[in-house]
Amino acid sequence: MTCERLYLFDTTLRDGQQTPGVDFSVDDKLVVMGLLDQLGIDYIEGGYPGGNPTDTALFGEERTTRATFTAFGMVKRPGRSVSNDAGLQQLLRARAKAICFVAKSWDYHVRVALGCTNEENIESIEQSVAAAKAAGREVLVDCEHFFDGFKANPDYAVACASAAYDAGARWVVLCDTNGGTLPSEIFDIVRTVTKSVPGNHLGIHAHNDTEQAVANSLAAVDAGVRHIQGTLNGIGERCGNANLVSIIPTLVLKPAYRQRFETGVSEKSLAELTHVARTFDELLNRSPNAQAPYVGKSAFATKAGIHASAIVKEPETYEHVPPETVGNRRRMLVSDQAGKSNLIAELGRIGIAMAKDDSRLDALLRDVKEREAQGYAYDGADASFELLARRALGTVPHYFDVLSYRVIVEERDKEMVSEAVVKVRIDGETYLNAGEGNGPVNALDLALRKDLGKYQQFIDDMELVDFKVRILNGGTGATTRVLIESRDGKGNRWFTVGVSPNIVEASFQALSDSIIYKLIQAGVAA
Repeated sequence: MTCERLYLFDTTLRDGQQTPGVDFSVDDKLVVMGLLDQLGIDYIEGGYPGGNPTDTALFGEERTTRATFTAFGMVKRPGRSVSNDAGLQQLLRARAKAICFVAKSWDYHVRVALGCTNEENIESIEQSVAAAKAAGREVLVDCEHFFDGFKANPDYAVACASAAYDAGARWVVLCDTNGGTLPSEIFDIVRTVTKSVPGNHLGIHAHNDTEQAVANSLAAVDAGVRHIQGTLNGIGERCGNANLVSIIPTLVLKPAYRQRFETGVSEKSLAELTHVARTFDELLNRSPNAQAPYVGKSAFATKAGIHASAIVKEPETYEHVPPETVGNRRRMLVSDQAGKSNLIAELGRIGIAMAKDDSRLDALLRDVKEREAQGYAYDGADASFELLARRALGTVPHYFDVLSYRVIVEERDKEMVSEAVVKVRIDGETYLNAGEGNGPVNALDLALRKDLGKYQQFIDDMELVDFKVRILNGGTGATTRVLIESRDGKGNRWFTVGVSPNIVEASFQALSDSIIYKLIQAGVAA
């Protein structure tokens, strides 16, 4: 049986850039294009040439991609000729293989936003598509507000889509611009549109305002569309766009779609999905969503001991797909709910083989539960757990001794400044390090990592990227838990935890563990 082809269109660099706080440079866009090519995306929408200097520069030269490099812009304005419309001419000059036009398909917007007749709007669609076709470009038309427009005036919305198709558009994309349409509505409306425009020329562009953009995209596929638009990690204005990182593995792995369709994403490429998603988050300088489907750190994590025992025997009981198919991994979280199965599985992952009847296992499990009762949380601090386990087995090298540390917080010229001094001993030699930061923990971090002698070269690329504090019980003398996230130059991330009635001591525990963990991962001997 021959599978039908589904085409994936990424608009991260255009629609995704409307996310608050996201602003790509040309170099950023080239990096993202490389990730998308690596994944097997069919179309990459690079931006809006003429809309801003970055996008104009991006389309100023050929960009070699496996995917079809696509420029975005508006159809010509009503009342102007093709040759007299500056925006359209900018699109035709762009060094792109395809042009994606956005066009009004809701008669309300035609009247209010464009101030023209319905017929003039359709003429703009037809003439713009014809001009791009004549210039040798593949043409796509995004029918903006299509579903709202269909609900208000179905005949006119379909007439806009049909005009684009009849003029020669390869893809007519139905946009749920407001993100408020439900999957059942998407299915019914798309089915109606397929009577006028063939499904193998229809696409879907869904926004996530009801958190159903992925479901809406799949409903559209079920109804007949064969082109799906979305963004990496679902970024986009307001609540975001359809998340291609969730859509792709669903299409490739789930029998309901795998048996009917094929995409440009191979099994090998799919195994890079987690890497692509997390690398993109690194580019955005934000922490990956731990509970993101398929690629999140917690997507295949199990905390309860009874579940862990079942997973060890039959992984399918709690995993809807094998984690390695998307480049993720199974995690058996170690906590006060853990049993031996959790411990054995997690120890095995970090390269420590222990038999179930090993007495050290009972001692380690007891130690974990006692420390969690004190406030430690190892299910969120895998690096600290690994150090705890290795210390119990006597396999943590003794890199340095902390002789003393102190932190001073003072106001200088109406600004708060923190200074830290840390004294460490390495191989009998004492190092006195000072650091100044924008808070006590930042100052301690800088001081501790300022000079660690022969180990310095292994921690130069380290940085603290997140710092969370939780008060575990009330009052000014409450116990404090500090969770620190660190990363290195290769993009590796790890979490360490510290607990103490003193927030500085708790922070220093976590900071010290972070450095020791980095040295162990680098294979450094004491």
